Amino acid sequence: MSAETGLDDGLDRGPAAFREQRWTDAFQTLREADQSGGLPAADLERLATAEILTGSAAAGFASLTRAHEEYLVVGDLAGAARCAGWMAIHLMHFGEGERAGGWLARGQRLVAEIPRPDAVEGFLMIPMSLARLHQGDPGGALELLARAAGIGQAFQDRDLMALALLGTGQAAVGQGRVEEGLQIFDEVMVAVTAGEVSAIPSGIAYCAVIASCQLAFDLGRALEWTAALDRWCAGQPDMAAFSGQCQAHRAELFRWHGAWDEALAAATTADARTAGNDPEVLFGANYQRGEVQRLRGQLDAAGLSFSSAANSGFEPQPGLALLVLQRGDIQQAQSMIRRAAGTADAAIRRHLLPALVEIELAVPDVAAARQGADELGRFAAGSATPMVRAVAAQADGAVRLAEADPLGACAALRRAWRLWFDLGVPYEAARCRVLIGQACLGLGDETSADMELAAAHEALAVLGAAPAAAWAASLMPRGRGKVAGPLTPREEQVLRLVASGQGNRAIAVGLFLSEKTVARHVSNIFLKLGLTSRAAATRYAFEHGLAG
Repeated sequence: MSAETGLDDGLDRGPAAFREQRWTDAFQTLREADQSGGLPAADLERLATAEILTGSAAAGFASLTRAHEEYLVVGDLAGAARCAGWMAIHLMHFGEGERAGGWLARGQRLVAEIPRPDAVEGFLMIPMSLARLHQGDPGGALELLARAAGIGQAFQDRDLMALALLGTGQAAVGQGRVEEGLQIFDEVMVAVTAGEVSAIPSGIAYCAVIASCQLAFDLGRALEWTAALDRWCAGQPDMAAFSGQCQAHRAELFRWHGAWDEALAAATTADARTAGNDPEVLFGANYQRGEVQRLRGQLDAAGLSFSSAANSGFEPQPGLALLVLQRGDIQQAQSMIRRAAGTADAAIRRHLLPALVEIELAVPDVAAARQGADELGRFAAGSATPMVRAVAAQADGAVRLAEADPLGACAALRRAWRLWFDLGVPYEAARCRVLIGQACLGLGDETSADMELAAAHEALAVLGAAPAAAWAASLMPRGRGKVAGPLTPREEQVLRLVASGQGNRAIAVGLFLSEKTVARHVSNIFLKLGLTSRAAATRYAFEHGLAG
């Protein structure tokens, strides 16, 4: 077969594979054809898309640059401007704002030279509107997006219409019109799931919508669209560009639903599927890993994960401030969360408010905590989303406890618990029960308090939430000088021997148990008491009269 025949074959098979979304085949075939004799601009643009989708972002940017130049050579200004617009969007995603601005300026200059109206004029308004959103100007972004949507409608450009609508939803959420924004996202996803939108705009829409739903505390929508993204990625198994983000989103949903091992596994898979060091994947995987580690009491590991998340360019809040709080540096935690919440846009600020309330109560600055809880309450009043109402009611109940209003606290916390329970969020539901137990103690109802605390402690121990389990244990009857406690008689016996300095083998011999059984008892003791070492267990035994 001659080189010319091979080139013609590649030029036929490459676009066919592209249309069928066989990205690896498209990439390989088009690259071979390019190496055999070069590609026309449209096929270079297809090659760039296939390279980006299969995880070769740098190669994709090089091919897209060549496509831009080739369009200029043949006098196709619209094609050249479109390539410039995509370069701007991709570079903005990877945090290269200056290069993105240069490409955007080039695209705008080319559009000004096009003799007749073209859809590319509206397409270039998309990165312009994104820049305005990032600069805190949602009103300016909306003006551009409305113009882009009109141009998309005039030219029946499905990609442009979807991207303009997506940006409109993001701007609405940023302005506090959350319900309106969420409804717009649903409309975008109708077009995406119907297959009306091409691959890269579809992936952008999936990930942006899920991230916005999570920021808006809409766990139901986030779960629905993450499942849809998972199916979309599964149908294109050689696509790397968005599968890593899918796994990072899955990790967050697993964490909320108490499947912490699965959350860690999803974060690891996201790491493995990171396409071109995608900053959103690097952040999401490491942040979710850090959150699970923090909740389990693995504070050093959590610190390392949050540091890795910060390397993406995104700030690991509120997890980092809560980690600092757990380490006992309350003033630093307060400074961090106040600074983060004070400089965030409205959507991100709401996401930080629950942690702000928790940290202000730890200081304690009850007045500042009340302000945060009231702000959440105002947000919840205009929202039909159960998670928003749960977060707001829990914050209100916690603050009422600090305000010496245990009856009001109990009512608010009961509402929050019911919502968390219905949402299937066991960690927050258990934390609510600990707070309810405290409220019951404040009302003199020790019997109800003990039931709430015991149930909460069991749930937290099963999750592996060692610090929160220790908090619940400290409020249980033994912590108030009574006889009962979180440990079984056998576990207390093992704890005494641990405190005496004996290892598992010696304990097994002395108690006529297998070493494996002793190891299980020690693990249960650590979990129930929120401990992470034998030294901590020894200290606990002496402090609670269980040594000797």
